[in-house]
Amino acid sequence: MIRYALRCEHEHGFEAWFGTSADYDEQSARGLVECPVCGSHAVSKQIMAPAVAGTRKASAEPDLARMQTMMMKAAREVRSHVEQNFDYVGDAFAREARDIHEGRSEKREIYGEATPAEVKRLKADGVPCAPLPPAPPDPSRLN
Repeated sequence: MIRYALRCEHEHGFEAWFGTSADYDEQSARGLVECPVCGSHAVSKQIMAPAVAGTRKASAEPDLARMQTMMMKAAREVRSHVEQNFDYVGDAFAREARDIHEGRSEKREIYGEATPAEVKRLKADGVPCAPLPPAPPDPSRLN
């Protein structure tokens, strides 16, 4: 496993783990690496200090399949919770979020669609918002 420090075009820093450096390159080329803050796909690696092993014996490699299953389950649960408990406002998300934040609309939890530019303006104005995890692929449809 390789941990990369990443940064998007909007200067949001985050970390991500990949099985190999080639995995990062392939996923990045396919547009699968996404900023968890704003959803931008313009992401680049940052300089990192390498992890230096101590004198203790390294622990066993993590069970990648189990970790992937857990992460996909968590993403499904978050998405399901939002879809069941929040109001879907479609492409009116930015306007509705701003109206709720500024008291022009009833306070409620919402989700919907917004462009990266709209999200950037919302964040700049202090309107709280976060990307919804993408719907994980259906495990029965994976090869």
